[in-house]
Amino acid sequence: MLTSYAACFDTPAGYLDFARFGPPSRDVVAATAGAMEESALARHTTVDGLMRADAVARERAARLAGSDVGHTVLLPNASTGLFHAALGLRQGVVLAPRTDFPANHYPWRRSAELGRTTPRWLDPLPGGGVTPDLVRAALTDDVVALSVSAVDFRTGFRADLAALREVIGADRLLIVDGIQAFGAVTMPWEAADVLVAGGQKWLRAGWATGFATLSDRALEVLEPVLTGWTGVADAGVFDGEEHPPARDAGRWSVTHLSPVTAAAFAAALELVERHTVAAIEEAIAARMTELTDVVERAGGLVLSPGDPARRAGILSFTLPDHDPSVVAKALHAEGVTPTVRGDSLRFSPHASTPPQTAALVAAALSALTGGR
Repeated sequence: MLTSYAACFDTPAGYLDFARFGPPSRDVVAATAGAMEESALARHTTVDGLMRADAVARERAARLAGSDVGHTVLLPNASTGLFHAALGLRQGVVLAPRTDFPANHYPWRRSAELGRTTPRWLDPLPGGGVTPDLVRAALTDDVVALSVSAVDFRTGFRADLAALREVIGADRLLIVDGIQAFGAVTMPWEAADVLVAGGQKWLRAGWATGFATLSDRALEVLEPVLTGWTGVADAGVFDGEEHPPARDAGRWSVTHLSPVTAAAFAAALELVERHTVAAIEEAIAARMTELTDVVERAGGLVLSPGDPARRAGILSFTLPDHDPSVVAKALHAEGVTPTVRGDSLRFSPHASTPPQTAALVAAALSALTGGR
């Protein structure tokens, strides 16, 4: 476990729901409170001072994504970025997995309703994800983009972004929802033309935080349909004229975001940079191994990929002959917080999750299975 990283949080040992929400650090809480306190003073320097957090957060997000500030824009969530991308494509077929989180469905459905793009749904094998072979089989000349999650929210399947990039070629866009991976998984983010991520999960920045990075190809191809007054050239000149969209990723700005959430996001990103994604990923993998062993010893059926190289920090499973709601109740009694679905459960530990968490899970499952 990353002791110095874990010391920044007050999260209970049994919290295993980071794929749903990542409780923020004390640094993030302090940054949020500090920005709110500063805003209450309302001096002549207040607004401009608070707004500087946007640039700091963009710089840190860009570094972690292997990009730069000119290709990076802050967003309030991942869905906003996916809608920017979907409405920016003028025509053509977009490949997207049918099993993906709905955030990667509705933008393409809305684009289709407007007569722009047409979604073609991919059907991964059970327990699998979007593979190069699956994409290759679906490619036709009218395909203009592939939109995929870096990590599958159900199983933790880790997409091979570099291989997907190679399969679709340089002329098609690779659009990646990185919300279940960014900050916790080392991936070749530079393979994506569009990378979007919300900060409320693995980045532990709280709600209403996120960003997107855009490649030069994305800036060239995607029409800035949702560009607002802050996303244009000379945004501070109020002359009643229509200004052209900004030349860089700033064109995805609709209006000013909260400088309070920008300060929180900057603090969360600084914590990731300080401890490194590689070290965070290694700590998560250790907890995943322990939890997988506990589930399997209890007779659980693991739904996530068995190969650790093909999965991230999500462990989905069922306990045969036990309804997930009943299993959840036993886990709650031991202070364990999983994600509960109608047909399965999901553990998602973080680098701050201590080794003793596995013992809590083992006690809960043993109570149900009679110590199997």
